[in-house]
This record gives sequence, structure tokens and C-alpha cells, in this order.
Amino acid sequence: MVISIALEGYGPVTVACARTTLGAVSLLIWMKLRKAPLPRREALPFILGSGVFSTAVPFILLSWGLQYVPSSFAGVAMAFVPLFVLPIAHFFSDEALTKRRTIGVAVGFLGAFILVGPGALGVGDWLTTLGQIASLGAALCYAVSSVQTRNCPPIDPITMSAFVLVVGSVALVPAMLILEGVPSWQGVRPSIAIIALGLFPTAFATALRVLIIRSAGSVFMTLVNYQVPVWALVFGSVFLGESLPYSMLFALPLVLAGLFISQFGALQRLFFNQ
Repeated sequence: MVISIALEGYGPVTVACARTTLGAVSLLIWMKLRKAPLPRREALPFILGSGVFSTAVPFILLSWGLQYVPSSFAGVAMAFVPLFVLPIAHFFSDEALTKRRTIGVAVGFLGAFILVGPGALGVGDWLTTLGQIASLGAALCYAVSSVQTRNCPPIDPITMSAFVLVVGSVALVPAMLILEGVPSWQGVRPSIAIIALGLFPTAFATALRVLIIRSAGSVFMTLVNYQVPVWALVFGSVFLGESLPYSMLFALPLVLAGLFISQFGALQRLFFNQ
């Protein structure tokens, strides 16, 4: 929702760059105050990969895609993060893809076919389709980043968070200057939205995300995606006046059912094995 507001005054690459750079500066200051150690050499490839797949690429995809799809659609697309994580973690991490998880992934992706169908938003132009694909591509990037973060050698979570955003900023600043130029003040509403994006869902949320993935695992972390589509639908409808097409309302239960089936064990441990 806040990205959509920022796009009222700024281009998609500028929004992605500004939130990443502001988040990086905030976490570097936090890192300095905590006297957190610099990352060791063996962690650098993981930081580089995570910076590309958790900030630079998905931030651009989301900012660009939200020009053509409602924020509620992007929120539902984020529910696919845990479905993408499961097969990736099976092959590249220590979290196996069981039969139950496989069924859950299949059910969830059935929801994807409904969500990105020809009538998903009541419009069928190619820019809308590309916006939908961009939103799902951002979810795939977050999934790859989660597994990379899980596999990273021991590192201070604030240090990793700060340098992940630094990598994203280094990639996005030249892209912004080449594609959209130096930004100028575009009014209070979109500018405050960018500041809020940089501080809360970028700086603070990146640090929290890294801490949880490092301590509890990438699959556990993606349980948060049960909530994302619900809040996105509510905020998009209430605050931005977005319509909720029937196809989206059919797709969401399938996606959530896929999540529930695939991660039933994690939910059981979370609520019943304290």
C-alpha cells in the first residue's frame, strides 16, 4: 500500500533506490552504535546474493508492477514466498520437501493459476499481465534470499542486514540515475511514504527478518506470509479504494490452504509444542 502511495510522485526505480539507501544508512548507524563486527570474508558471497535477491531485484519488480496492479494483488502474490521456499530449501538447504509439503505446493500453485488468469483483475492488457508476473517474481526473489540467508556462515544479524541493504543500494543508485535521473521533491504524501518505506518495512523489517531466519529457519520465517495477503486486501480496499475481484477471492483460500498443508508441521510446533 505504501509503495503505491510513493509511486504517486516518484518512478519505480527511484522508490526502490530511495527505500534501500535510507534503510542501509539507518542500519549502518545502528551497527555503529552497537559496535557490531564487520562481516567475515566467507560470508560475503551470501551477503551479495541476499542483497541482490532481497532488495535490488524484488524492490524494482514490486515498484514497477504496482504501477499496473493493485496493492492487494501484490500482497496476495507475497503468499507464494513459502511455496517457493519449500522446493528451493529442499535442494539447497537443510529443510526437506516432504510428501505433505509437495501437496501443499501443488494446491497453492493452483491458486496462482486462478490469480493470474485472464480475468484476474477484470483487465486483460499485457501491462497488467507483466505487473502480475513482476509481483510473483518478487516473491520468488524473497524465497531465494531466505535460503541464502539461512545458509550464510555465522554473522551478526544487524551486520548482515546492513550490508545486504548496502549491496542493494550500490546496485540501485546507478540504475536510478540512468533510468530516471536525480529525484526532486514531489510533495508531502509520496515523500513521506518513501521515508516510511526506508525506515520500517526496509531497515527494521530486514533486521528482524534476518534475525528470525538465522535463528528459526527460512521455512518458519515464511509463516508470516499467511498474514500478508489478508492485510494487503484490507489496506488496499479500505485506504486505497481498490476493488476485490471474485477471482482473487477464490485464489486466496487456495493459496492459504496450500500454505496450511505444506507447513502444518511448523504450525503444530509453533502453537502446541512450546
